[in-house]
Amino acid sequence: MEKAKIRSTTVIAVKKDGKVAMAGDGQVTLGDTVCKGNARKVRKIYNGKILTGFAGSVADAFTLLDKFEEKIKEFNGDLTRSAVELAKMWRTERSLQKLEAMLIVADKSKILLISGDGNVIEPENDVLAIGSGGNYAYSAALAYLECSNYSAKEIAEKSLSIAGNICIYTNHNVTAEVLE
Repeated sequence: MEKAKIRSTTVIAVKKDGKVAMAGDGQVTLGDTVCKGNARKVRKIYNGKILTGFAGSVADAFTLLDKFEEKIKEFNGDLTRSAVELAKMWRTERSLQKLEAMLIVADKSKILLISGDGNVIEPENDVLAIGSGGNYAYSAALAYLECSNYSAKEIAEKSLSIAGNICIYTNHNVTAEVLE
């Protein structure tokens, strides 16, 4: 059975000039109805050293964020090892296998995508985006990285704004966090 397409938000992470920024929109939908416009899908954890963002089912995402935070503490802030261990747990533990969400996690040196099919992906171009407007935000961010002097945070926010103009599941109520 094919997994359902996650069409409920947009989250983007951008790394530039030694800084990492992550931004997410605030829209929560139930089917085709907007239920909330100011949700916070991007957070700092581990004493402000790691950024997390999610797309998909909110309850599922919070379960995964809790598990990721446990792994980060267990592995003393090692982002890659924590992400790999979460992906393995997500894939093998029966209680987690049906969770429908995706996570982006980042520290100062890297950005990672963690998905339920066991993938942990580090982007080639210092940009990662998830959710229904992810491809729009990703494309915009690549263009801004190549052709502008904007900071990582400005690129994330402007790219998310473009996604919000195109994707009906993405709004303009943006939460952004930066690691410097």
